[in-house]
Amino acid sequence: MADNSQKMSYHAGEAKGQAQEKANTMMDKAGNAAQSAKESMQNAGEQVQAKAQGAADAVKDATGMNK
Repeated sequence: MADNSQKMSYHAGEAKGQAQEKANTMMDKAGNAAQSAKESMQNAGEQVQAKAQGAADAVKDATGMNK
């Protein structure tokens, strides 16, 4: 029969394992959120760049510089 110190050690190890698993899950979620934010920022940057190019082309067309 296991004595109290063995039971406490078991439960401490069990709690440590659960805490590590929760930490790993949180790190995965944080990594996924960071990747999503990066992709969103890249998309926003591409949209801004496209709009700026469109505006530049419109100015060139209006001033006759695009010929």
